[in-house]
Amino acid sequence: MINLAYKDISHSLGKFLVTAVGVGALLGIVIIMIGVYRGMIFDAKVLVEDIKADIWIVQQNTLGPFAQTSKVHEDLKNQIAYQDGIKHAEAITFQTFQMENKYGDFKVMLVGYDPFGKISVIEKSKLIEGRVLQKQHFEIVVSQKTNYKLGEYIQLGRDMFKVVGVTTDTVSNGGDYLIFTSLKDAEILQFTYTNERIRSDDKRGIKGGNPYLVNAIIAKTEDGYNVKKVALNIEKTTHKKVFTQDEQLDLLLQKVIKKSSKQIGMFTAILIVVSVIIIALIIYTMTLEKIKEISILKLIGIPNFTISKMIIQETVILGVFAFISGNAFAHVISVGFPKRIVLLTSDALTLFIVILISSIFASLFGIYKVIKTDPAQAIGG
Repeated sequence: MINLAYKDISHSLGKFLVTAVGVGALLGIVIIMIGVYRGMIFDAKVLVEDIKADIWIVQQNTLGPFAQTSKVHEDLKNQIAYQDGIKHAEAITFQTFQMENKYGDFKVMLVGYDPFGKISVIEKSKLIEGRVLQKQHFEIVVSQKTNYKLGEYIQLGRDMFKVVGVTTDTVSNGGDYLIFTSLKDAEILQFTYTNERIRSDDKRGIKGGNPYLVNAIIAKTEDGYNVKKVALNIEKTTHKKVFTQDEQLDLLLQKVIKKSSKQIGMFTAILIVVSVIIIALIIYTMTLEKIKEISILKLIGIPNFTISKMIIQETVILGVFAFISGNAFAHVISVGFPKRIVLLTSDALTLFIVILISSIFASLFGIYKVIKTDPAQAIGG
């Protein structure tokens, strides 16, 4: 039997392909939005997973440095280190600020840690040039996307820092590039005031800032200990807020980026609905354009089922071509986005199934028109 869908598509192949590419561009945006959502989740977990600390100790009644301000004394790490079940404990700071170089301006998160500590903060597999910090002062490791080069000097505050290492895929939970300095330098940058501020405060009877503050204490537990129980014990004895790594990750996903991810999810859902509506309208329009041909087919005895099958086949083929072009479009433009876009095959396949099922339902509008078409229209015009 003649395949009516094949004949109809080949008759107006150019128009069909242009239509498919047009719908594909919209589907490409849907794929990009899903990639943005996945990228937000990926970025939110990068730093916590790279540090690999079992326990995070932060200021009491706060949600930690990623959600709100947290300040604890640096020497708290010594008290934590002697807690039962703790293997290592180190202090760490985080601060965000704007930087600028000849390539443009960008936002960074500076991570301060003890380069001689027993907890590695920089993921070695992500170090693509140079080395990690080996001095307590004036060395810095930067993200590749800052475009700073190995051996280059960067001014932070009143001091010059030499770039000794370059990392890749290191970002904060907000997608800002990570840079790393020693804990001592980071404390000076974050908690020490300028001379003018110190003189002004002194005249007001206010003492200068405390340079021995950090944002959190991170710790690793001994093998065989229950991390949750160790965390609860630290919380009782230190009167600080304590998170396990899993709780810290959950906090980032459920509190810090929750609203943003929901907004992107809703926008993506709207785009999918719009795509389905557009496919339905296109198929309905295509059906109207060949209503006379459909009338002739019905007049010569072709059953509604055969003609309806043609409409379904055309709709599915349109959906498939649109998805292929949309997927290609998404991969081409994703490299130009300033923040991470994560395009997963599983997400693409899920979207493909959704579009395929939606396309079949969208064809019902055309099928309805086929059923209602009077064969007499082939004669009367």
